[in-house]
Amino acid sequence: MIGRLTGVIAEKSPPLVLIDVQGVGYEVDVPMSTFYNLPALGERVSLLIHFVVREDAQILFGFLTAEERATFRLLVKISGVGPRMALSLLSGLSVAELAQAVSLQQTGRLVKVPGIGKKTAERLLLELKGKLGADLGLPLAPAHDNQADILQALVALGYSDKEAALALKALPADVGVSDGIKLALKALTR
Repeated sequence: MIGRLTGVIAEKSPPLVLIDVQGVGYEVDVPMSTFYNLPALGERVSLLIHFVVREDAQILFGFLTAEERATFRLLVKISGVGPRMALSLLSGLSVAELAQAVSLQQTGRLVKVPGIGKKTAERLLLELKGKLGADLGLPLAPAHDNQADILQALVALGYSDKEAALALKALPADVGVSDGIKLALKALTR
């Protein structure tokens, strides 16, 4: 089994990367989060690999971080989620964003990823609950339902997930939904 490849980047064509390892070129599929952080052509790179052997193909999936590979492996264990869908999920959401979506049970965030429908998103949330957030040291459930509602309202108003999460951290823990949204909007407009 191939666990890691270290070599020179010969070609880059999303989501595929060709890694030259001492004269042998390995085609590796990577999520966009890894692709954007790769060094330039001709430079050395080391990728953690998940090797998939099927009847009709042998496919290498590469990741820059152990967290991405662990999350990928967790995703492909879920019934109905194959390597391509897992790669799509990690391309659309960072590991932290996915963990947050799972801990807050946000189907809407998963549905935004191409190829993920409502039923698949619900199954992902159900299967990953208690697994993904726990591995990353994130809270497994929101502290209050109000905070989840405030976060969803901010995202619906067009703020990014990161902006909304930062604004949420500045709020008192026992704030109501309407007051929380007002306070978060004031913090975001500064």
